[in-house]
Amino acid sequence: MTAPVEGRTALVTGGGNGLGRAMCQALSAAGARVIAVGRTRATVEETAASLAGPGRAATCDVGSHESVAALARELAGEEVSVLVNNAGVPGPVKPLVDIEPEEWDGVFGVNVRGVYLMCRAFLPAMIERGRGDVVNVASVSGKRPLVRRTPYCASKMAVLGLTTTLAGEAGPAGVNVNSLSPGPVGGPRMERNFRLEAERTGTTPKAAEDAFVSRALLGRMVTEQEVASALVAMLQMPGLCAADIDLSAGMVAR
Repeated sequence: MTAPVEGRTALVTGGGNGLGRAMCQALSAAGARVIAVGRTRATVEETAASLAGPGRAATCDVGSHESVAALARELAGEEVSVLVNNAGVPGPVKPLVDIEPEEWDGVFGVNVRGVYLMCRAFLPAMIERGRGDVVNVASVSGKRPLVRRTPYCASKMAVLGLTTTLAGEAGPAGVNVNSLSPGPVGGPRMERNFRLEAERTGTTPKAAEDAFVSRALLGRMVTEQEVASALVAMLQMPGLCAADIDLSAGMVAR
């Protein structure tokens, strides 16, 4: 039986680096034609050049209606049947009362509005064809408290709600809509968070990291490759719809 990923065209937002690049590479290795989308042309072109199979790069600001519409026109000849809404920003690390409205809107503009705009642009063709997959990258931070990260947590809670509701609209048409909730992923973003936490508490980044990962049953963060593999596995489960896959090394369970 041919794997459900092979031969399909997958669009990944935030595909220029980090987790997005790992997802693009995993999808390509599984046989998909990958479109890496990001705001910076150079980074998405680097991703496209790193793929095992055919792919292309495209630029887009997912929080901009005009930019997403332009992307849809550019890709009009592509039969996108896998949409991975991975683009996101971490937002400020400080108490809610110190967060400026512009900072709040900046997080929701990418993390929630971006998912809405991309689905609005690419979901209709999937519904018309009667098949497709949408995977929205949420976070365990949308399911448990994360102090001083209110806009990020709230935005990921919104993504979870958007996913289950959209699944109710698109599922009957044959389109699977799911979310993938990684725990903290090792890399520059988490290193930034640990550094800021260390500055706040007067400790070291290593101590801040140790305290954070102690909340996970496995006592560690997950890797980009683990999350990318989970994405491919989700696409290989045709009966998966309106589900959230927790990949947190057991952080939610504790």
